[in-house]
Amino acid sequence: MVSQECRRFSLLKDINFSQTTPYFLYQDKILLELRGLDPFYLYDVLYKRTTEESEMQNKTGSVVVDNSEGEDESRRDEMLQTDEVVQEPQAGMVFSTIDEMLDFYRKYGKQKGFSVKRRSLNKDKDGTVKYVTFTCGRSDKLKSRSNNVLKPRPHMKIGCNARMCGRLFIDGKYIVSHFDDEHNHGLSPSKARFFRCNRQISLHFKRQLEINDIAGIRPNKSHNAQVIGAGGHENLPFLEKDTRNLIAKVRRLRLGDGDANAVQSYFLRMQTQNEGFFSMIDWDEHGRLKNVFWADPRSRAACREFGDVITFDTTYLTNKYDMPFAPFIGVNHHGQSILLGCGLISSEDTETFTWLFQTWLACMYGSAPIGIITDQDRAMKNAIEIVFPTSRHRLCLWHIMKKFPEKLGAYNEYDSISLHLVAAVYDS
Repeated sequence: MVSQECRRFSLLKDINFSQTTPYFLYQDKILLELRGLDPFYLYDVLYKRTTEESEMQNKTGSVVVDNSEGEDESRRDEMLQTDEVVQEPQAGMVFSTIDEMLDFYRKYGKQKGFSVKRRSLNKDKDGTVKYVTFTCGRSDKLKSRSNNVLKPRPHMKIGCNARMCGRLFIDGKYIVSHFDDEHNHGLSPSKARFFRCNRQISLHFKRQLEINDIAGIRPNKSHNAQVIGAGGHENLPFLEKDTRNLIAKVRRLRLGDGDANAVQSYFLRMQTQNEGFFSMIDWDEHGRLKNVFWADPRSRAACREFGDVITFDTTYLTNKYDMPFAPFIGVNHHGQSILLGCGLISSEDTETFTWLFQTWLACMYGSAPIGIITDQDRAMKNAIEIVFPTSRHRLCLWHIMKKFPEKLGAYNEYDSISLHLVAAVYDS
């Protein structure tokens, strides 16, 4: 048995590693970066591939010429070929869905060298989308809040009017009603892959990066492996920054053994003891715990009386998984802070906040607050507009006052300015 394993390992060292070999087999050719995985298992994978090629040779009865490099290149080109020529959009084009229309305009923008975003979406009473507008990523104008004219805040929005408009057509399809391709800025096709709308990580790459992370491979080396497999940076549809963000998110979702089951068991036990206990767990596509929300009966009862104005904040990161703790806080008739539900979330984006707000709204019997106070977060603002369209959204005073030293501390008259601002905020 020992001699057989030694023979297999000697064969493994003689493998000819090509550019498309996965990183966990490629690096240093001796698998030093591979931690905790059996090299003989990896040999079995390669041996199986060699066996399949031999069987194919026996069936065809022909001699197989070693042109693996050319085959690898053609396979890579076929897998990563996404730069097909896209015709210019025209009024009258019909698409099955809005996503199909957006994907077409995004590919056209990548070909021309500009980013694309969805500008507006109009729905009827039934929730059916009737009109949609996609614009250049540099549309609109940003009002700079910087008081220092020598160091203006950099921004991309310069009021570009390029856009593609669509409306609902027959049979639930959508037709292009207007197209304007006049840009007021230069276009850069060579840099189009850096635009956020064009940076996407497919399921294949996500799985590969996750496997490399489990094996203990650092994010930069894992990303370089994908670059090698793709044949260069220009062929990879995402950046190293996207790789690091993905790995960080996956690590947050990778709970310890039994942790997700422990949370679910605790919620079931609490619901058994008290029917008024409310909980909800959000799972991702792989069945991993993603977001959690819960509220006890006292919080639900207090929300009926004091839920007209609430505050929401996610600045707490005290758990070992670095999952933001998101409490809903109200104020009772004694001026005391009361808890109106809380959650643990995996990320702070619009989709996550929308799920959390919708869950909280269902927990509180569909009674939306009159006002909600948060910090200055764009994702929160978008989610509030979706879930609480009639609620008044205000920014937290504490966060506003915290910005004073940062924005005005360099001025000689800062002390005097600060006194006047405090008086205007608290005494006006």
